[in-house]
Parts: sequence; C-alpha cells; structure tokens
Amino acid sequence: MQKIRKNDIVQVIKGKDKGKQGKVISIIEGNRRAIVEGLNLAKKHKRQSRQDQKGGIISIEMPISVANLMVFCKRCSKPARTGSMILKDGTKSRFCKVCKEAL
Repeated sequence: MQKIRKNDIVQVIKGKDKGKQGKVISIIEGNRRAIVEGLNLAKKHKRQSRQDQKGGIISIEMPISVANLMVFCKRCSKPARTGSMILKDGTKSRFCKVCKEAL
C-alpha cells in the first residue's frame, strides 16, 4: 500500500520548495516520483504548433521524489506520518499517526 496517492494534499519536506503544499496530480510508479500541482516548476520553451496556440516560455510541473513528500493532515495542520489498518469489512484504510484521523 502506497503512502502517497493521487489527489492527496502533500507538503515538501526537502529541496527548493521546502514547506510548500500542493495536490498530487499523478504518481510515476517505476521511479517512485510524483507530480504535484504548482511545485517543482521548470521552464520549457514551447513552439507554436497550431495557428490558435501560442508559443513561448511556459512553466510545467516536474516529478519530485516521493521520499521528499509527506501527507498533510488537515486536523493536525501539519505533515504527518501515515499508518494503515484493515477495517472490519475487509477494506484497507489510512490514518494519521499523530491524531488517529482517517485520511
């Protein structure tokens, strides 16, 4: 079971964007990386490919290592470690290890 999933709110704990928060757009399984909305931006030179499309320099999100991210707990208002447990109906659930709130 992965600790970070798509649509999670995460906080960067290491690197140039340390302390910033964002929503996970996608997870890249093989490299253990995630693309987070508005974080780890890089400039890319884009050429005009159609008449209605503009060219120029744009900012795009680049993948960031999952090891540099922590799930942000809304109840604690800080990044928290997560645990997992199996509920009585047989489904798996994640929770914050600090406040025991389900994520």
